[in-house]
Amino acid sequence: MSYTTLISTEELATHLGNPNWVVFDCRFTLTDPEGGRQAYTAGHIPGARYVHLDEDLASSIGPNTGRHPLPDPKALTEKLCKWGVGINRQVVVYDDSYGSMAARMWWLLRWLGHPDVALLDGGYPKWTREKRPIAKEAPVDIHSASCACLPERSQWASADEVAASLKQDNTRLLDARPDRRYSGEYEPFDPVAGHVPGAINWPFEENLDIDGTFLPPEALREQYQALLKGAAPHQVIHMCGSGVTACHNILAMEAAGLSGSRLYPGSWSEWITDPSRPVATGE
Repeated sequence: MSYTTLISTEELATHLGNPNWVVFDCRFTLTDPEGGRQAYTAGHIPGARYVHLDEDLASSIGPNTGRHPLPDPKALTEKLCKWGVGINRQVVVYDDSYGSMAARMWWLLRWLGHPDVALLDGGYPKWTREKRPIAKEAPVDIHSASCACLPERSQWASADEVAASLKQDNTRLLDARPDRRYSGEYEPFDPVAGHVPGAINWPFEENLDIDGTFLPPEALREQYQALLKGAAPHQVIHMCGSGVTACHNILAMEAAGLSGSRLYPGSWSEWITDPSRPVATGE
């Protein structure tokens, strides 16, 4: 059986040490870029390898990019092969922030053509609450030769495509940022506050139950169908501040059986690099 959206801590625990399973620790904090690596060193799920959002899951920032541009596909694939990702390998990703960071790696692997990747539901906090095994040693490189590098262009939208979608009544642009950032009341990371006109605010936390795990598929489906108001999943574009937490909403839609929505990787931090693009504030 392969897992393509979510996986429970119980299921992962039964596969620890399985050579066909590859686990990645994606803990990261925007205000403390080294905090995740330090947390990994202090303790992590046995066999997990640390990946850094800035160094591994994004490319260098340019004058017209967002804060986390998509990584070069070949460069990322080389790393994935070295780390053991390959055909018939189940990948599991996790973090300590409700999946908000790890969802980026989940999306990147699917973009490159590796569908067997799942987010650990509840993440590292749930794993530790259940007193499951913790390790401090890092795994050695594996050097797989069969990692896919088939980036699928249809899975993401450019700024121009987002701008064009604003003129189409049947497109839904969902913004995963907190409501205060969406409204422009508060902006801790980017030089311009607000949102893309017409975007619908849907903070990624809305996907979660009170214990930090994802809502059941039927509940997620009900929520998103209400948001979409008849639009098909492929008519949905997701954004956030820099194309990271937006992946959480994509994962939620996939888990709900609403497949085919797209990511705007540049998101708000790219949108505002061009002063001719419109900006809205308020609710």
